[in-house]
Amino acid sequence: MNILICDDHKIIRVGLRQLLQQVPDLNLIEEADSAKEVFKQLNINYFDLILLDISLPDICGLEILQTVRIKYPTTKILMLSMHPQEQYAIRSLKLGASGYLTKDTTSNELLVAIKRISEGGKYISSELAESLAMQFDNNNVFRQKHESLSCREFDIMLKLVKGKSLIEIGNELFISNKTVSTYRGRIMEKMSFKKNTDLTRYCIENNLIN
Repeated sequence: MNILICDDHKIIRVGLRQLLQQVPDLNLIEEADSAKEVFKQLNINYFDLILLDISLPDICGLEILQTVRIKYPTTKILMLSMHPQEQYAIRSLKLGASGYLTKDTTSNELLVAIKRISEGGKYISSELAESLAMQFDNNNVFRQKHESLSCREFDIMLKLVKGKSLIEIGNELFISNKTVSTYRGRIMEKMSFKKNTDLTRYCIENNLIN
């Protein structure tokens, strides 16, 4: 098995590399710290599996997921995130991810997920499975307003409702505060809101923030 680790934190990549030594029939492990490096590695080697972080400095991990699923359809992707599952998991799975785990998962669960995905299955935690079941019971999972947002818009929305300024968001995403303001306008238009308080109330009611 050839595995690519994509995370912008070296300590995470080192830890994952050590853990992956336990994977049977492991042939190759490579690392990437950005979207640019991911596609550089994909042009050099074939990878059976990518462990992909959602939060990267240049492009949102979900955008990488979309592109990889189109250009390299046989490559499986397991999303790893520091974000609570409800925020990004459904979006990841709809875009074609083979699994979704938060970074506080146990080493054993990660190895189980890799094994299941390598065998052609999908993997989500029991907590996420329960959350998905509840949302389907409520029949609202595909009708929420935030489903219309792009990956970048969704990410900026969550930062806005957490009280971050346009400058702070711009610095985090390496874009200008003017660009952030443009994204904010698009978010408000798509969500049919006029004030940040409306956005915050929506995110709280839909469990998008803690």
